[in-house]
Amino acid sequence: MPDAIEPVPLPDTGPIDPDVVRALVTALATGGVVGIPTETVYGLAVRADDEAAVKRLLATKGSAQQRALTWHVPDAGALADWSGFTARARRLAARYWPGPLTMVLDGAPEGLEPLASAAGSGVRVPAHGGARALLAACPFPVVVSSANRSGAAPLLDAASVAAEFGAELAGLGDGGTARSGEASTVLAIGTGRFEVLREGLLSRVELVRTAGRRIAFVCTGNTCRSPMAETLAADKLRRALGIGAAGDLGELGFAVASFGVFAAPGAPASAHAVTTMSERGLDLSRHGSTHAAPEALSTFDEIYGLTRSHVQAIVGALPPRLAERVALLDPRGSDVADPVGGSLLDYRACAEQIEAALDLRLADWV
Repeated sequence: MPDAIEPVPLPDTGPIDPDVVRALVTALATGGVVGIPTETVYGLAVRADDEAAVKRLLATKGSAQQRALTWHVPDAGALADWSGFTARARRLAARYWPGPLTMVLDGAPEGLEPLASAAGSGVRVPAHGGARALLAACPFPVVVSSANRSGAAPLLDAASVAAEFGAELAGLGDGGTARSGEASTVLAIGTGRFEVLREGLLSRVELVRTAGRRIAFVCTGNTCRSPMAETLAADKLRRALGIGAAGDLGELGFAVASFGVFAAPGAPASAHAVTTMSERGLDLSRHGSTHAAPEALSTFDEIYGLTRSHVQAIVGALPPRLAERVALLDPRGSDVADPVGGSLLDYRACAEQIEAALDLRLADWV
């Protein structure tokens, strides 16, 4: 039986003793293993940039080899400079953090490269006020593993952690019994990846819907500009997501469509639009035009008008609460001129302008 350790109060809600926080920060700063509460299970935390502390944590758990450790942060702002924190990850963070979602993102934030696995780096924001207060007070990164010996079930309260680990810990925050008693959902998300590595409180269906984006493009007749925008955008999304030309965007929560404010249903794409897309290896031959009905547009997260007049028409047709979803396709403020009646060269120039605008928008989608 390990020697005793006295837990100190680190409540989820209400006032937190700053002396308790300072003492736990000091224990982490000097390389100690500290037990902390979260809303899922209790964790064992160490300073992430201290190799000896990480080894101490693994030895405390009885792990014979390097295990994936999760970087815990007080809020998503800590990830602002990490390239792996993509638009999809930001949407998931906005919806589920603080909360029981661990995301394994591509690469590693600066300084934590030694802790990254082949799959990337795990990170989450716990939904426990005391834990977040402690993390916010640490001037160094903190990684956490569940509070249990290797192969045993994670522990759910401070008394159990104290009984199991005792003086092997340099500190132990008591934040009450873990509310959920179930480990977080672990999702690997990055280029070519959207995989639930560990089931938890969140389902894959809701994660896919949150991470993805439904994107619509609107022009006048839905035979030239918006169909080319739809086709080019779908191709760029597949490439950015790493799913190949035949990949199903819907599997990752994405949908792309096009409409016309004065479209007659079922009209084919113009011949020059079909040729222009074919020159890029893309097929527009089966397109049929669709009217921009408000009830259809209202199901999309992002709605792009090809010109300012299209934007005005869309905003005027939709309920005011949906106006924020509507924008001009080109973020630089330029209209995409209608090539209808023009030469193939005009269509090629139009496609190039659309493609340049899409390149500027892509990072906001994936």
